[in-house]
Amino acid sequence: MKSISGKKFSKILESRDWHLVRINGSHHVYMKTGNPARISLPVHGNEDLKVGLLKHFMKVAGITEGDL
Repeated sequence: MKSISGKKFSKILESRDWHLVRINGSHHVYMKTGNPARISLPVHGNEDLKVGLLKHFMKVAGITEGDL
């Protein structure tokens, strides 16, 4: 699986109509209208997300590996 930073993943989320609701420290919280899910994305500069966390966020957001 391709690794990706929190910054890049946040841009992908925003392009898929997820909206930044708030920032709490280094965590950016995203929500989508009509979807009860919430994604609390850690953004630590250009540091890559861990594979398990990335897979979970992809599943919640409906993003495939090809979209990365």
